[in-house]
Amino acid sequence: MTTPTRFTHREIMVTMSGLVIAMLLAMLDNMIVAPALPTIVGELDGLNHLAWVTTGYILASTVATPIWGKLGDLLGRRITFLSSIAIFLVGSALCGMSQNMGELIAFRAVQGLGAGGLMVGVMAVLADIVPPRERGKYQGVMMAVMPVAMIGGPLVGGFITDNLNWRWAFYVNLPLGVVALAVCWFVLAKLPRGKGQVRIDWLGAGLLSAWITTLVLITTWGGSEYAWASPQILGLAAVTVLAFAAFVLVERRAAEPIMPLSVFANRNFTLAGVLSLIVGFAMFGGITLLPQFQQYVQGSSATNSGLLLMPMMLSAMAVSLIGGQVITRTGRYRALPIAGTVLMTAGLALFATMDTGTSRFTTGVFMAILGAGMGCLMQTTMLIAQNSSPVHAIGAATGAATFLRNMGGSLGVSLLTTLYTNHLIDSLGGSGQTASAAGSMTPAMLRSLPENVRHAFSVAVSDGVSAAFTWGAAAAAAGIVVALFIRHVPLRGFADAPKPEPAAGELQNA
Repeated sequence: MTTPTRFTHREIMVTMSGLVIAMLLAMLDNMIVAPALPTIVGELDGLNHLAWVTTGYILASTVATPIWGKLGDLLGRRITFLSSIAIFLVGSALCGMSQNMGELIAFRAVQGLGAGGLMVGVMAVLADIVPPRERGKYQGVMMAVMPVAMIGGPLVGGFITDNLNWRWAFYVNLPLGVVALAVCWFVLAKLPRGKGQVRIDWLGAGLLSAWITTLVLITTWGGSEYAWASPQILGLAAVTVLAFAAFVLVERRAAEPIMPLSVFANRNFTLAGVLSLIVGFAMFGGITLLPQFQQYVQGSSATNSGLLLMPMMLSAMAVSLIGGQVITRTGRYRALPIAGTVLMTAGLALFATMDTGTSRFTTGVFMAILGAGMGCLMQTTMLIAQNSSPVHAIGAATGAATFLRNMGGSLGVSLLTTLYTNHLIDSLGGSGQTASAAGSMTPAMLRSLPENVRHAFSVAVSDGVSAAFTWGAAAAAAGIVVALFIRHVPLRGFADAPKPEPAAGELQNA
């Protein structure tokens, strides 16, 4: 990749208009689809495969992220970004036309392939047009998309499900996606072109897919579908270890590795990557479990539970915007990841204290604390990772950092949800009949049951959520130690950007 072209403030804001639309497209999807899932499952008769509607999307997105980042370095950011939008739209249209759960799961994976390119593309394009020294204020603006998606998504999804047809939960992506394609086609025209050398590390990509897939399967099935010491889980663990070892060997020797291991030689990059994984673990795990507590224990509706996440999202947005401005004005950033991990640990630990008597106001205060921690960390970890990478490998570095965040989210959702489910069933008695009843329980059904049954189920949900958040807080506490080892390295401007070096030579020295 050539040295970044200088963009004026006006050109940056025009370009960001396309990036915001694309990011909104990716983030809205899961939020809109979630309220429609019970209806989809009922119509397609696929309760046993419900988890895979989400898992297929997350897996494909996680695996695709570093691949899209590397393709951006090779081919140029514009063509790969537009391609990822197009693939996402094709997947959305196919999902809407699905006739059974097998088709829906497969087409959700196609959506995930495109979504992986959307998220890494947004951050990589921003890295191309804004030097790290000035990037904080612009990355802060991007955070404003999150509360719009988190709050607006469930409302739109609920309205579509109640008043139209669940298929429109996917079709609604199409008009927004066409706008994103049109805007990005014009505003990204000034981006630098790629190297023009297309050598895809297919073996590395295949091994990456293998070990991350088996790892997520272990955390999804372990302790629920199969015992942790079962042959199935132990076999998956063996495949994970072998595939990961082979992946490392292949990446060290590949001419154009899908994930250059040389970027991990930089201590700050590695620490920022570990923090990204922890942020993803806590954020996605928390967002997945909080509605369970709000609906089953506090009696909120599905739509209202989305609105009740506002304290967390607004806090994250405000802190991110302020933090971005502080970084831009002072050039200092080390305090933010430290403060962020402390606040995130405190928020998760407070969630672990919730019980059936916890009020919505108290929960909102806990959310604001967790959101403040997320706001300190989300953009800062990416900024540190990009500032610690050579300019010519910025796409691969962004892809690696985003991959770690997504992997943390995948592991957080699977592990914390499994902990929650196991504690819930144990609290209700632990029998197979109890597990079946708990699995089919909806908030509406719970409200129609006798008071003593409602109370017992609410206590079980509360116990499960508390156990999950206790482990989440422990993971976040480890992040405090990681953050303390981050060193302050001055943020470079375009004038400070190092000259590109041959990728092959760099890898030989890695």
